Amino acid sequence: MRSVWKGNITYRASAIPVKAYGATEERGIDLHQLHVTDGGRIRMKRTCELDGEEIPPAEIGRGYEMPGGDVVTLTEEDFALLPAATRSIKVCAFAPLEQLDPVYFTKSYYLEPEVTGTKSYVLLSEGLQQSRKVAVVRFALRQRESLGVLRVHDQVLILETMLWPDEVRSADFPFLHEDVDLRPAELREVVSSIEQLSTNFVPTDYTDHYREALDELITAKAEGREVVRPAAAEEEAGAADLVTALRDGVAESEGTAESVRKARDAERKAGEAKETAKKAAARPRTRSKPRQ
Repeated sequence: MRSVWKGNITYRASAIPVKAYGATEERGIDLHQLHVTDGGRIRMKRTCELDGEEIPPAEIGRGYEMPGGDVVTLTEEDFALLPAATRSIKVCAFAPLEQLDPVYFTKSYYLEPEVTGTKSYVLLSEGLQQSRKVAVVRFALRQRESLGVLRVHDQVLILETMLWPDEVRSADFPFLHEDVDLRPAELREVVSSIEQLSTNFVPTDYTDHYREALDELITAKAEGREVVRPAAAEEEAGAADLVTALRDGVAESEGTAESVRKARDAERKAGEAKETAKKAAARPRTRSKPRQ
């Protein structure tokens, strides 16, 4: 991995030198826009909307369009007046992770300590892990100040970049102002079903079916093979209510669990029978004496 940022985790007078690496990468298949008649790539040109001329990079600046349509042009000298970005991840506070809604998180970065900061890095990591807290931080990435948190994952500090509070929309839907009649018995059954259907989350249990199908489609066409159209997915037969659907899910999971148990029992018994037969075959045979 290549580092995308270098700086320090700072708290008061202490500084821990670190490098930041992108913790995630998208694995989608990149498709290009093409001219269907000859396969040529489509290129986007930067043109001026007033005269239609293509503009070279040296003549492209930045600006802000006011509500009335006037444009405020900003120069590099204007940007120089803004607070300079620092190379520090400033710890502002410590807080429980469960108080932070994941809707605020935007991107994750692994932080690796420089050799001189390893001990302080490990101390901070262990301290956060044992206290079950995260560090709320401010930092600048690509010239923009950001909010974030430091959390621990597999003994490594992760910097989670976050949105500012005014960047998260409120979910003000009509049903939130209505009184929905919930019967206690139904709610208890839903809670019970969720508990019975709960399992450990294993990320590798889930795959991107669309990406797999697209990859197979591209490979088939590249090799000149016939593209097989997948069978149409069966539509749900009717709209079952949630309680019934969960009840059916529990019954199905119990049936699956029972099938697995029976298969394991059969496998165990077959193994025991095989072992018994092996021992019997290995037992020395004694020849009976003839009667006098």
